[in-house]
Amino acid sequence: MAGKAIVAQKVGMTQVWNEENRVVPVTVLEVSPCRIVQIKTPQTDGYSALQVTQGEVSEKNLNQPQIGHFDKAGVEPGKQLIELRVDDTDGYEIGQEISVDIFSAGDVVDVSSVSKGKGFAGVMKRHGFAGQRASHGAHKVHRKPGAIGQCATPSRVFQGKKMPGRMGAQKTTIMNLKVVKSDTESEILLIKGSVPGPKGATVVVRNAVKASINSGDQNE
Repeated sequence: MAGKAIVAQKVGMTQVWNEENRVVPVTVLEVSPCRIVQIKTPQTDGYSALQVTQGEVSEKNLNQPQIGHFDKAGVEPGKQLIELRVDDTDGYEIGQEISVDIFSAGDVVDVSSVSKGKGFAGVMKRHGFAGQRASHGAHKVHRKPGAIGQCATPSRVFQGKKMPGRMGAQKTTIMNLKVVKSDTESEILLIKGSVPGPKGATVVVRNAVKASINSGDQNE
């Protein structure tokens, strides 16, 4: 579980030059200040988390439960509510703003978002299957998966079998990415490498939970 986390919007990718004058591909994340709406603790909810919101929205676009939730917290209504799981909520207060300055250059982070939807895909694209042979009697089966189970026993296909289906559009986390730059004035966070999701996607950035294991050497 993370010690600190924040919500951002994916802007796109670009490149910067490091101190050795080498090109570094980075993903640009726009990080508007997050306002804490609710604090969840193990005593009241069974786990530790911060419920935050960003931006501004008119009350006419909210239903009564949402309006009551924001009024109870005394926080200006935002576009959406997002929960950030953290190790400890001590030191946080309702209404407090969390900005991009919680991360600095050199930090190792995990980034989560909903990946791009690819639609219905076969096993070769979805799972990397090699496909069938291209000769010696193979007829219109070149991209098929082949046998998917036995006949009489067990007379069914095992759950979890890799088969064609919808690809993408699922929560994806990339671990141990390096923060290249944290710009408080522009509310911009530059992450080395790619980040899941299309442009405009909501992204959760948290400090890496396995950084001590992998040490982020691949990001150096």
